[in-house]
Amino acid sequence: MNQAIARTATLADAPPAWRVVACVFKPRIALEIMLSALAGLALAGAGGLPLPQLLAFALAVFAAAGAAGAVNQFAERDIDAAMGRTRNRPFVTGALAAGRHWPLAIALLLTGATALCALATNALAALFVLLGALTYGVVYTLWLKRRTWLNIVIGGLAGSFAVLAGAFAVDATPGTAALVFAVVMFLWTPPHFWSLAMYYRQDYAAAGVPMLPVVHGDRVAVRAILAHTLVLVPLSMVPLAFGCGWIYGLGAAAGGAFFVQRSVVLAREPTARNAIRNFLASLLQLGLLLLGAIADGALRGHVLAS
Repeated sequence: MNQAIARTATLADAPPAWRVVACVFKPRIALEIMLSALAGLALAGAGGLPLPQLLAFALAVFAAAGAAGAVNQFAERDIDAAMGRTRNRPFVTGALAAGRHWPLAIALLLTGATALCALATNALAALFVLLGALTYGVVYTLWLKRRTWLNIVIGGLAGSFAVLAGAFAVDATPGTAALVFAVVMFLWTPPHFWSLAMYYRQDYAAAGVPMLPVVHGDRVAVRAILAHTLVLVPLSMVPLAFGCGWIYGLGAAAGGAFFVQRSVVLAREPTARNAIRNFLASLLQLGLLLLGAIADGALRGHVLAS
């Protein structure tokens, strides 16, 4: 009787099936990549896209990024099982069986997303969407993550490719602001992820993943984090010289100042608490950059074509 009640309670507490499946595709990261692509579109300085094409493009980027996230979870289920942060993911718990149908489904999703992007915009934008997904799903996850602490440095190109996809979706020769922003995204990823890796350093060490804090220690990691931050924050202000307005500038200045302040504190006191605070500061900065770029571009008619 008690066992039956316990099973009933467990089933009642279990998330719905759609949420379990959705988790595999890392929708939060996919949303970030989609917003990065829309920011690139907004910063390109062109006239934007008609609403149907804009929605199709956004969906294509989201789906491609989701496919890359699914590759990550499918391929890393052994690593996830060894880490407290990830041991409740569906492939680890058995909520989903890691059968051979998953690689086929992921490949079909990525193919469909790339084709949708090509139809909605152009082949070059679709190529950058594909490159972004392959960078995260194959280059970072399958090739580099278990081999070198430089994994996330190169993996950071995924965000840059998303920005370029957005820029080339509306302009064959996008403006300087979008190209600079692609570099900003490349520089943002390492300090963001190294801060998280500092907080979960024991997890990564136990799983045998050579993240920078594991391989070279926290002191080296915080210097690298601060160096990246001190370069990317001023660089994020450069688009103001190429037509971006006050909304973008306000977000870039506020988020950047906070990120630098938290990185300085982390460099002085490299504790787990300061590491996770710096990680959160990086998320805030990125959110303000992306939303500021999109809002600024929308007001200037560079997102939705009239």
